[in-house]
Amino acid sequence: MPSFSRSLEQALHRALALAGERRHEYATLEHLLLALVDDQDAAAVMRACNVEIDTLRRSLVEYVDTELSNLTGDGRQDAKPTAGFQRVIQR
Repeated sequence: MPSFSRSLEQALHRALALAGERRHEYATLEHLLLALVDDQDAAAVMRACNVEIDTLRRSLVEYVDTELSNLTGDGRQDAKPTAGFQRVIQR
């Protein structure tokens, strides 16, 4: 299992929490990116690449809330990471 920095580990937990807050059965790469825009280190890297963090955040929230609404479950189980989410973490 990979070793993660504390901030990355917090971002991973936040991604799962974001999916759970929306009652999504699965946590996707979009949930992960949404969590990373709130991570100080990740946001600094994105800003260095000329990413408009606020615009990205708004777009991600809109996408997650509309396009991923089909992932909604009964909310009784924690969100599970998708295969894509897991592959990104393993690399």
